[in-house]
Amino acid sequence: MITEAQKQKIMGAIAANRANYPSDAKHAASLGISTSVYSAIKNGQTDKALSEGAWIGIARRLGVNLRADMEWKAAKTATFEYITAQLEFSQQSSLSAILCDIPNIGKTFTARYYVQNHRNAVYIDCSQVKTKLKLVRKIAAEFGVDAKGKYADVYEDLVYYLRSMETPLIILDEAGDLQYEAFLELKALWNATERCCAWYMMGADGLKEKINRSIECRKVGYTEMLSRYGDRYSKVTPDDGKEREAFLNTQARIVAKVNAPEGTDVAQIVRKTRGGLRRVYTEIEKLKMAAQ
Repeated sequence: MITEAQKQKIMGAIAANRANYPSDAKHAASLGISTSVYSAIKNGQTDKALSEGAWIGIARRLGVNLRADMEWKAAKTATFEYITAQLEFSQQSSLSAILCDIPNIGKTFTARYYVQNHRNAVYIDCSQVKTKLKLVRKIAAEFGVDAKGKYADVYEDLVYYLRSMETPLIILDEAGDLQYEAFLELKALWNATERCCAWYMMGADGLKEKINRSIECRKVGYTEMLSRYGDRYSKVTPDDGKEREAFLNTQARIVAKVNAPEGTDVAQIVRKTRGGLRRVYTEIEKLKMAAQ
């Protein structure tokens, strides 16, 4: 059962997310609710305003953790600053790019944080929408475009809206999980929104291997798609093993200093985690729970 405290937490996320949309109507559409219900929630009404399923759906859409969650602050690691700079440049210039790098360095956190703080930018987890239909409908829904009609209409409405917006940006995380037809549709969408919309694709090394292998096998669409995304793969971590180890440890140290309780032995956290940021989160969560 969704508690009143959880509803208030979701409402706070709704209020914070509103700045990313040009109108209440578009914001309501992106959340999958009517404008009348949106207005009621905006005015503080929670009782019987939405079903529990709808509350959960909005929480999922906005990344609200319904369990007790510790505060986590953004740390300006090299990954955070590099990806943020790339996203800002891409969005402002309506250019596209691909980032392929090792997991567990803060790519997803940075992308989500950017979207929370920049208008007309959306984040898509491609591992959850692997097919062409699901991907396009998800992008449409994130922008507040009706995603429930015929696919052809959803596609055309999305293209029309993207071409009419001011510097939209679409971040495609875990892009290596997309099916072939979805990749082809991304190429078509890029063509339809050229110079109007920025696309930023992210993934681990597997994404790079998938694209390169498909190009070597002369699979239709991949050479053209890579060209549209800048003809190169961006990367932030060093290739040299020792340099990479030092890079990861430095990132872990920066994150731990910002988020660990006062007096924590940060060096010990770095040694335990070997620079893996998910493990840094886990270790700090343990410390904070022990302190309660």
